Amino acid sequence: MPAPKLFEPLTIGGLSLRNRIVIAPMCQYSAVEGQMTDWHLIHLGGLALSGAALLTIEATAVLPEGRISHADVGLWDDATEAALARTLESVRRWSDMPIAIQLGHAGRKASTDLPWKGGGQIAPDAANGWQTVAPSALAHGAGENPPVALDEVGLARVRDAFAEATGRAARLGIDAVQIHAAHGYLLHQFLSPLSNHRRDDYGGSLENRMRFPLEVFDAVRAAFPADRPVTVRVSGSDWVEGGWDEAQTIEFAKALEARGCSAIHVSSGGLDPRQEIPIGPGYQVPLSRAVKAATGMPVVAVGLITEAGQAEQILADGDADLIALARGILYDPRWPWHAAAELGASVVAPDQYLRSQPRQYRHLFAQRESGEG
Repeated sequence: MPAPKLFEPLTIGGLSLRNRIVIAPMCQYSAVEGQMTDWHLIHLGGLALSGAALLTIEATAVLPEGRISHADVGLWDDATEAALARTLESVRRWSDMPIAIQLGHAGRKASTDLPWKGGGQIAPDAANGWQTVAPSALAHGAGENPPVALDEVGLARVRDAFAEATGRAARLGIDAVQIHAAHGYLLHQFLSPLSNHRRDDYGGSLENRMRFPLEVFDAVRAAFPADRPVTVRVSGSDWVEGGWDEAQTIEFAKALEARGCSAIHVSSGGLDPRQEIPIGPGYQVPLSRAVKAATGMPVVAVGLITEAGQAEQILADGDADLIALARGILYDPRWPWHAAAELGASVVAPDQYLRSQPRQYRHLFAQRESGEG
């Protein structure tokens, strides 16, 4: 039998991956003043033992006001960098899995409460709230406090913050940076005509709406070592008539590729409460397929991909190059082990866990190539 594509190695922008399974960034809402806590060590440490190819740290704000909530992780000063360094040092002691970080700014979707407390917007004058910013002074939802439209000084501050956070990530030895331009956050807000009503060089035409996200990409790419990849996560559609869509996503992907983007992660939605998402298994795969057909970059598919056979088929059909797991790997932190067992492949596991290999899967655990544990 041919080896399953899900467990074929792949190199992206100089970064070697053991297989095609990547752990998507997942906010934990458990930081204090932007600083990681012991929860992040437990959470990331467990995922780093999963057998996936790449672990992506949750959306990490480049400025305090860029956090989704007051409990989001940040990377904007020495204190947030030191907290992240402590977490990375512990995780790396026991895992050699490459680690990426998603850098982002929430824009008008910032200043919200924790999801398990309802996740609603917190007013600027309330505890744990602040004034949000965006391309235009348009609130995300009815009754919410509108953001302040970014002026030239504000745009420069955000762009420079992305570059500075990238420099900190490089200093920490992060293996890859993913820029968050999806799910209705700031860079997506610039891209979509539903949220960007500017009349200057950053609004109106598709070229203008792409301008600031591309400037941010250029700044990040320049601040990160050339031999390490910079990727972008996009929403392939707003799922609202007249909004950001597949055709515009393809044009944005082409522009990113021309600037040296190493891979693109195709998600969808998050910008407008009116969205009508066709939820179902692999519902976002058609978007990744379209981007892959139009570009030469590796493409990551995500969204209700829950079964090993389903993931294998997506890759075999050429609809994507990698599969991202989020909620599915929280529910089943050994998903890559189980997928490898089902498909007849192998994964790297810690020495401490080797005796857990079931007798019927005698070749499930591969020899570790390097690292401790």
